[in-house]
Order: sequence, then C-alpha cells, then structure tokens
Amino acid sequence: MLRGPVAEISLSAVAHNYKTVRNIVQNRPVIAVVKADAYGHGAIEVSKRLLKEGVSYLAVAFVGEAVVLRNAGVVSPIIVLFDKGDVRDFFDLQLIPVIYNIDVAHALSQEAIKRKTAVKVHVKIDTGMGRLGLHGRRIMSDLTKITEMPGVVIEGLLSHFSEADLMDRSYANQQLEKFHRIRETLEKKLKRKILSHMANSAAVISYKDACLDAFRPGIMLYGYNPIGNAESRVHSAESHSETRDPESSSVNLIPVMSVKTKILSLRNLPAGAPVSYGRTFITKRKSKIGVIPMGYADGYNRLFSNNADVLVRGKRVPVAGRVCMDLTMIDVTDVRGVREDDEVVIIGTQGKETINALELAKRSNTIPYEILTSLGSRAQRVYV
Repeated sequence: MLRGPVAEISLSAVAHNYKTVRNIVQNRPVIAVVKADAYGHGAIEVSKRLLKEGVSYLAVAFVGEAVVLRNAGVVSPIIVLFDKGDVRDFFDLQLIPVIYNIDVAHALSQEAIKRKTAVKVHVKIDTGMGRLGLHGRRIMSDLTKITEMPGVVIEGLLSHFSEADLMDRSYANQQLEKFHRIRETLEKKLKRKILSHMANSAAVISYKDACLDAFRPGIMLYGYNPIGNAESRVHSAESHSETRDPESSSVNLIPVMSVKTKILSLRNLPAGAPVSYGRTFITKRKSKIGVIPMGYADGYNRLFSNNADVLVRGKRVPVAGRVCMDLTMIDVTDVRGVREDDEVVIIGTQGKETINALELAKRSNTIPYEILTSLGSRAQRVYV
C-alpha cells in the first residue's frame, strides 16, 4: 500500500479564494505565491488553476521550483524571490529574478552582455524585516549602480512586512514610509513608473495603505486568514501576536486541503492497557483502539501525541499515546459501528465536525503554514 494519508486538494476552493482576492484588489496585478510546492498543495495544478482564473504572475522561492513549472508547460511570468543560483537559468527559462544584493545584479549584467540581451528584474529593499534586500545607507547608491548596469532593466521594486497582521501598524507604517521614499527617488531617476509591491495576504486583507501596484497573496489563496476570525483565526508566518484586526473577519475563504486516511486495524484492550511508546496513554476502561497508517514521517507532528483529535464517523476521537513514525493510535471506544477501513479525517469536515490546520497549529504551538506544508508535501495528493 501507499503511505497512509491522502490530501484532497479542491481546485474550486483555490478559484474561490482567488476571486476573494480579486474582489479586494480590483484591477491591479496579483502575484500568486506558489513557493514550497504551493504551500504543500501542489504547485503545478494550483498554478494552472490560478492562471486560468487570471493571475498575472507566479512567485516561487528558488529556481528549482520554477523549473518544475516550466517543465509542466507553465509559460506565465515567474518571479524567483530568493535564489541567486546559476544566472543562466533566468535567461534560459525566462524567469524574473529578485535582486537583493549588488553581486547578484553584477552576475546578471555580465550574463546579459554575453547574450546581447536584457533581463527584467525586481529589486528587494529591506525596510525592516532583516532578512534579504538592499539595506542600510547604501540602498540608494546600490540602486543607482544597478540602474547603470548594462542588460539589467528594473521592472519592479518590493519589500516584505515584518508584522502586517497587527492592529498596531506603527512599525509597518515605518516600513511603508521608507519604501515610498526609495520608490519615489528611483522613479524620479528612471523617469518612469515601477511595479511596486509589498502587500502579502495580511496586508491585502486589512492594510489598505500597503496596496501599491501589485499584490502577493499566499496563505489566503489556500483558504486561511492570516488576520483571523471566529472560524479560521491564524497567526501570520512572521508573527505570533494575538492582536488582530476585527474588520478582517468578513473575508470569505475556503480551506483548500483535506487530509484523510483509513483505520488500518482495530484492537480491543482491557482497562489498564498501555498504548504506544513510553506508556503515556493507559486505558481507563475497556477500550477500542484504532491504528491509522500515518505518523510523523507523514508530517503528523509528534506533538500531537495525546494532544489532537481526528474524525471518525462524524465524531471527534482523541489520539491515544505517542505518535509513531508510521502509525498513530486513536481511541474509538465511543464510536458506534466503527470498522477497519473506515475513513479518518485529519484535516477537513466529516458530518457536522471540522478540524482545520489552525486547530492543529494551536495544539502544536506552530502556525498553519507549517501544518499545510508538512502534511501536504508528504501525502498522496488528489485533486477534486
């Protein structure tokens, strides 16, 4: 048999979430972030559906991710956010590199000269994230040097918010003001407009001042609100603050991924019987324990040991004992008529019950991004 979990990916939910983005941003370009294999949802299928719906650009982290898309027949503009790699790839595959230091710009210019051509680039400014981008007092001098490099054409300018999901926008405002000053100076020097973008999902939803020329939604395309509401309240990838903007609760998003498996075996145990490593779960009554073919090797975190529920026949049932590499035990004593091969929902809806990536993230002290990328990347994916 294949490894246990199956991730069902709803492409109609992807389309719905994109339309939600489109309703917010109106006619401005959308740069769909499909890095990390579309957050574990499958970059090829997700990208093709997004392009069908009208996305202007795709964004990946590294050139290897862009290669996968090109090999699958994706011909749309692809922005490579982080990779400096082999500069020849940007020309051969017609990719848009993001320049975050002067050395990358030099390498691209030299290759452009060899090929007697030009490459369009986006330049990243570190306005306070402290990760990648031109930074410090040399920002404008470096930008000036890049504008003078033969074969390098600055098409876009971008930055990244450190905490766009907070109601307190003081730091985000500082970042945005810095970005505006640099953009205005650069556009004056070039005597033309540049495609400027800073807005990630959190900013798309709730930070109107950050809505510049284009938008870079990520997690919201996959059905999770980085600001939060009563049904789907999540932390942003870069912040664990509990301070949220209540206006964001009106955003209508549908989770794209459901993760399911089946009961591999059922075992009837007496009271006082230990379950799994370390005897951290001992039955308090005659119990029926289900074994599911899914463990931490499949992205089901060991922190879910005695600390998560799954759905069986429409009922929540708890994980019993420690999660193993390939197997996890669940207590199905109270589930009437339970049988081997019954469906088990890890993320998704069954009957009137729902478990989402946010719930699992809270139980394991992480963020839904990690839950989705871990489970989605290791499961057998089917598209529905």
